[in-house]
Amino acid sequence: MIAVIQRVSESSVKIEGKIKAEIGLGLMVLLGIEDADGQEDIDWLSKKIVNLRIFPDENEVMNRSLLDVDGEILLISQFTLHASTKKGNRPSYIKAAKPDVAIPLYEKMISALESELGKSIGTGEFGADMKVSLINDGPVTIVMDTKNKV
Repeated sequence: MIAVIQRVSESSVKIEGKIKAEIGLGLMVLLGIEDADGQEDIDWLSKKIVNLRIFPDENEVMNRSLLDVDGEILLISQFTLHASTKKGNRPSYIKAAKPDVAIPLYEKMISALESELGKSIGTGEFGADMKVSLINDGPVTIVMDTKNKV
């Protein structure tokens, strides 16, 4: 699993012109799922996301987690994170999991994040044409890959 995590002051996702979900202070997470992903990836990544100390403390040092600031999460499925650009100019998405594999893992990630956070999270809609808006606070953007934990 690949996650692009952005600290936001606000974020939203629209589908067909209607807001599907919106959050205030928190994290907007783009999630790419591949065939090799499983429950171990979900467990590790959900804990990491919720506990990342990337929010400022009283001294403006990034020392607080999402839990510490009572923040929110907006999770968006993003198969293009697994794009291969090695050959030619048209990306290949061969590593990205097909919907029959990716959808159940995406739903398990939603549940895991809600469990870790202790509240519901906002989500996009798997496979939909989504318009995502955000105000990246900082800016702070972190990329995590469960296949490269070191």
